[in-house]
Amino acid sequence: MTARKSTAANAANPAPRDGAVPVSRKSGGGAPVPAPLAPRFHRYALPRTGSGVRHWLMKTEPDVFSFDDLMRAKDRTTCWDGVRNFQARNFMRDHMRVGDWVLIYHSNAEPPAVAGIARVVSTAYPDHTAFDPTDDHFDPGSDPESPTWMMVEVQGERALTPVALGTLRETPGLEAMELLQRGSRLSITPLTKEEWTIVTRLGGVR
Repeated sequence: MTARKSTAANAANPAPRDGAVPVSRKSGGGAPVPAPLAPRFHRYALPRTGSGVRHWLMKTEPDVFSFDDLMRAKDRTTCWDGVRNFQARNFMRDHMRVGDWVLIYHSNAEPPAVAGIARVVSTAYPDHTAFDPTDDHFDPGSDPESPTWMMVEVQGERALTPVALGTLRETPGLEAMELLQRGSRLSITPLTKEEWTIVTRLGGVR
């Protein structure tokens, strides 16, 4: 059974946000063309060099699918389905690569907190829940021949000492972290290497 991991905000608000391109554009050869990032994400839009990885934060509701659930899953791996926001989809489809690091963040929790570390273990592929009329994330406008919604697979690496939202807000060096920006609702956001290092240290990584 596929778990439901996207936040209620994304599931309930499929309209384009953050200047995202609302359709999957194709090049002449049929390969996906990276969608342009919204202006506030430009500081993350650096080309990859060599084996360089990117860092991400992915939200989940712990009463639906928690970091502990991920660690109990077969091979500690699950598909990250149910994302119904174009900018979040673009991050997965155009920018995530196998080996990228992920912070798993428990939203709608008391308190909301970063709970653990995972890694991306697949490139993006079509989210099958969009085609299932019995699924909460069914999208009648999504065509299997030209899928709108994508997902990746992530594998749990290690739990962290929970890093609460209040702690993140009070920690120097995290002022520009997308999660902390007013009005930010995306369930998937990029992190700088510096932000990653600060948060993981707060969570007990030395």
